Amino acid sequence: MRILGSRTSGFTTAALSLPVLATTLLALPAPATAAATPRPDTAVRWENCPGTGLDPRQECATLAVPLDHAEPGGPRITLAISRIRTENPEARRGTLLLIPGGPGGSSINGPSTTGKKLAQSVRDAYDIVGFDPRGVGRSTPVGCGLSHDDLALVKIRSWPAPDGGIEENTATARRLADACATHGGDVLRSISTRNEARDIDRVRQALGERKLSAWGVSYGTYAGAVYAQMFPHRTDRWVMDSSGDPDPKRVARGWLANYQTGVEDAFPDFAAWAAEPGNPDRLAATPGEVRPMFLALAARLDRTPIPWPGANPEELNGNVLRQTLLDSLYSKGRFPALARLITAAGAGSQLPAANTPPDEAMQNTVAVSGATICNDVDAWPDTNPAAYERDIAKSRKRYPLTAGMPVNISLCAFWHDSPRERPVRITPDGGPSNVLMIQNRRDPSTPLVGALKMRAAFGDRARLVTVDSVGHGAYRANGNACGDEAVTDFLLTGERPARDTSC
Repeated sequence: MRILGSRTSGFTTAALSLPVLATTLLALPAPATAAATPRPDTAVRWENCPGTGLDPRQECATLAVPLDHAEPGGPRITLAISRIRTENPEARRGTLLLIPGGPGGSSINGPSTTGKKLAQSVRDAYDIVGFDPRGVGRSTPVGCGLSHDDLALVKIRSWPAPDGGIEENTATARRLADACATHGGDVLRSISTRNEARDIDRVRQALGERKLSAWGVSYGTYAGAVYAQMFPHRTDRWVMDSSGDPDPKRVARGWLANYQTGVEDAFPDFAAWAAEPGNPDRLAATPGEVRPMFLALAARLDRTPIPWPGANPEELNGNVLRQTLLDSLYSKGRFPALARLITAAGAGSQLPAANTPPDEAMQNTVAVSGATICNDVDAWPDTNPAAYERDIAKSRKRYPLTAGMPVNISLCAFWHDSPRERPVRITPDGGPSNVLMIQNRRDPSTPLVGALKMRAAFGDRARLVTVDSVGHGAYRANGNACGDEAVTDFLLTGERPARDTSC
């Protein structure tokens, strides 16, 4: 879960702050409020998918769903869905739905991308189905009409000033909330995890399935958990990869706060890698030297930023470096780029080219992510700056790598009233025992401490496989062969470990 940017297991995930890049980057039309003409829910016509580089077998369709599920005869919006049918119809046992992360992520191209990573036996057993959730991408889209400057991750993520002050953060949060209220429309106000679960059930019905199997990643685990609580007897084999704490009193507030723990959990892996002899991007002679080096560089950049053309903002300051660290801990494959940035900044040499997502994609993912996070929680803390500054000061002292960002004020503090329902409480007696959780031990975004809360909430409905790996996303990604085998066996046989286990 996150505010912007990670892609794990072939479909977009997010780590928990606000958005993630949608898999398909489209120019967004003005936010719509509903489809003009209602259509039967089951009227799905499969066609060739737009875009390049996709498996030619992938089909796409649109599905009409109620804007408000409490008024099924009212206005409709559309969901974009996709699929690749089983590669061996005689072995087919059902549909595996890819539930994307974010909030604001997409799995519309997941059948082509993620599908290639799945074992052949899984591709034989299932139709692989992806979708753009409500408000995302090729579904009826939303946007908040934000300026380019306000689409910077260090503004969306609400990093405090170098001295811990939040005056600028407060003004930005208010401006973002006001923009979403002005431009978001009815679709933005309808976005919530409860409604995503209801939309998923409409997808199930349109596919003609009595039950669904699913693989949810990051925020997708929470959406999957909510579906399993609301529609328990429509679930078949339910995989939850990289879970957050489902505490219904906090929901995304808790996910955001857990960045403190997650980054601290994952950083030692980067430090060990950055001190390995023979590493061409080696930063230090010992792992213990890497942390003070990073903190000193961030503090120096707080005082004296370095121009960084093409980035947003166009400078490398301390918070941009900290944000880059957070993003880079999602996968060991990102460690070299982070090390090169640290080396260049430390030496005062030319910085690597910035990898800045297009504004069009950011507009969509920020809007969906913000709407989900803010609409899901009954009430966010008030706007008293003294309370936030106290929490930030404690966080900065205990968790200096994240500098107070996870407990800072956000646009949700100023979110305008919208129809809300109470968050779903995940319970041990809410459905069948058919959930398999998989979790990296050192996850920067959804740390193990949060996943253990999800495991406890499910009780005997779930089993947990903990993988001795770093990164966000475990199955067929940052995990290991032992964890991959456990999930694959479950999808094929329905068998889980008799008790929680570690790989």
